[in-house]
Amino acid sequence: MLCIVLCACKSKTEETQSAEALSVRTETATFSSDYSQLPYVGVVKEETNTMVSFTGMGILKSVSVSEGQRVSKGQLVAVIDDSQARTALSAAKAALDQALDAEARMKQLHDLNSLPDMKWIEIQSQVQQARASYDLCLKAVNDCKAYAPASGVVGAKIMNVGENVLPTEPVLTIMHINTVKVQVSIPEKEIASIEPGTASTITVEALGGASFEGGRIEKGLSADPTTHTYNIYIYLPNPDMKLLPGMVASVRFNKGEAQPAITVPVKAVQKGSGESHFVWVAEEGKAKRVKVVLGDVVGNRAIVTDGNITEGMHIIVEGYQKLSEGAAIKQ
Repeated sequence: MLCIVLCACKSKTEETQSAEALSVRTETATFSSDYSQLPYVGVVKEETNTMVSFTGMGILKSVSVSEGQRVSKGQLVAVIDDSQARTALSAAKAALDQALDAEARMKQLHDLNSLPDMKWIEIQSQVQQARASYDLCLKAVNDCKAYAPASGVVGAKIMNVGENVLPTEPVLTIMHINTVKVQVSIPEKEIASIEPGTASTITVEALGGASFEGGRIEKGLSADPTTHTYNIYIYLPNPDMKLLPGMVASVRFNKGEAQPAITVPVKAVQKGSGESHFVWVAEEGKAKRVKVVLGDVVGNRAIVTDGNITEGMHIIVEGYQKLSEGAAIKQ
């Protein structure tokens, strides 16, 4: 009976310990130099984006292009109703003809010295005013047609036929994507290591994982006050126009070979007493707290410069929130 009771107690204890074991996920600590080339997330943007608008006002009569269509510089893209402008042009033309006719008649008198010089100057002024008015009305008629200011691709149609267009109000946009730029946010600690000629490799999953060699780099001068990151722009030739604005890209900078080091996920690092940091490691089914000294942060990983982390340790990267020293864990 005593043996049966002892065996039952032992079985119950093992079941309790097993039930209390916390589930965690680990990764093995290894020395690597790949941390210096961790990918950044970027977004493809057009090189330039031009707004097409009218200098006058009127009802939008037609838009002769569609979104995504390629257009050439000088191509007609939109028209507003020009009936009022043409009416004004007809009136200005009649006034100009009348002024020119009067000038021709008075010139004969002026040549015969039968017309005072002051009257002749007044007639010439009227002709000039009528001509200026006609030119303005002619320009107003011509301005009822909008032409593409540059070659590119129609990005967005902002207004529809029948809507009232105001001066300088954009009707559509034309994007230049023969060359595109990839916008990447870089932490302030790393921005100094990126130069205009830093080599980069850009991978776009939307194109089946196609890779492109990055060109020149432009760096922003002001940091985001919230994230403390700087925007940089990597230019890429895009002759086939496969790269489209809005595509997500993975960007790696080729900064050369870094010194091998152990890195840990930033999210796995806990703060201890004072300024010390530690991580949880799995050792023989138990959780163990190990002190670490951290260096630079690259992407979402921190470089371990000192501490008790050795190669081969199993660092707990998920499920560490409820751990305590010696707590039972299972992977």
